[in-house]
Amino acid sequence: MRFCSLGSGSGGNASLIEASQGITSTQLLVDCGFSLRELTRRLERAGSSPADLDAIFITHEHGDHIGCALNLAQRYRIPLWTSRGTWRALNDRPNNMSAADFDPALLHLIKDGECADLGDIQIKPFAVPHDAQEPLHLRCSDGARSLGLITDLGHACASVAQALQGCQGLLLECNHDEELLRASSYPASLKRRILGSHGHLSNESAAELLRSCLHTGLQHVVAAHLSESNNRPALAAASLAAVLGCSPEVIAVASQDLGCAWTELS
Repeated sequence: MRFCSLGSGSGGNASLIEASQGITSTQLLVDCGFSLRELTRRLERAGSSPADLDAIFITHEHGDHIGCALNLAQRYRIPLWTSRGTWRALNDRPNNMSAADFDPALLHLIKDGECADLGDIQIKPFAVPHDAQEPLHLRCSDGARSLGLITDLGHACASVAQALQGCQGLLLECNHDEELLRASSYPASLKRRILGSHGHLSNESAAELLRSCLHTGLQHVVAAHLSESNNRPALAAASLAAVLGCSPEVIAVASQDLGCAWTELS
């Protein structure tokens, strides 16, 4: 199994996961926070295309995660997976395509702790504390290896840490450096939201979560969803590297423009 980020940050998020079992192969797109043209360009950069996608999973309804998901799924007849709360929220807000116009045959609703087999990838979503209707982040497995993806949450409660135990790979939110955020020009209300229990993880909080998930089989950690204004890649990498006892240069950081390269879990 391998994974890459197509881009991560407040301007748009999308991750691609691929697993194969001999002659079969499955590609899962997690979040879709770009225009269809831009997403297609980013998929091509990763050696893929919309036609290669076998499923789409949407973590929550915020624009930097939902993007063109409905248009993409409908145009290319790709199954779309999300929570009931996220789907309800999409019906309550304007999108490029109305949820009411979406083909129900393509929609699959899933809940916290429920497993689903998507070809060569098994998914197990888990609930997170974030200011959305029913946000779910994801643990993916090919039967031998597991990957945890978690990019939007205000704090790492015990159930989140439990859901990530034993993963060989982690794509982990490091949204902000708390000192930079507090000193920023953001309005006080926005600072409170980001720092709140249902906002976003700081570098320090991400490091604490990583510490709770450490095990000898953990191979790769990627820092994601960095704030362009209130974080620096070097700060995020240093926080995670301190937990892993490695050089910060070892930590991959997913950027808004380029995401991160394919990472293989062996």
